[in-house]
Amino acid sequence: MAALIKGIKFGAQITNRNPAILYTSVRNHGWNKDFKPSKFPETEKDRELAAKKYGLTTAEYQPYPDDGLGYGDYPKLPDVPVEARDPYYPYDFPELKRNLHDTLHAETDFWSEDRFGSAEPLRYSMKTYWLSFLGVMTGCFAVYYWLENYKMFRPVLAKQYPYEGKAHYTFEKK
Repeated sequence: MAALIKGIKFGAQITNRNPAILYTSVRNHGWNKDFKPSKFPETEKDRELAAKKYGLTTAEYQPYPDDGLGYGDYPKLPDVPVEARDPYYPYDFPELKRNLHDTLHAETDFWSEDRFGSAEPLRYSMKTYWLSFLGVMTGCFAVYYWLENYKMFRPVLAKQYPYEGKAHYTFEKK
């Protein structure tokens, strides 16, 4: 009970300093139910409403198939990685390469810019890449095999003392 009273007092102090905080928190409450997709559109009217909801035209809107994964009326967007988007376009959020109210892909975390994407075609054919790889590996193996008989070692002579046969140290106490 005391924690509730302290919370109310704290809220009153904050709203006295800046009443816009209370207005913003009430106006933009946002519940999880607001972000969940609706059920799969059955009729053409449902498809039109869902397309309008996600900011797409009816020609662009294609929902995921109703296969029990729970995507509902969420649109099936093309699998295009973020790195394929124009880097010079003036996005609202340039670090994410997206605009405000853009519909996100259902697998946004998979297609984001910090993941692998196959946006650009390969510079050379895959055959060229394999031949380069095998050429380098064959060259390394040939050099290793050719130099196998020429072992590298640190050239060190035996320790030299001024008088041969005379002990220069002892471990006995005097």
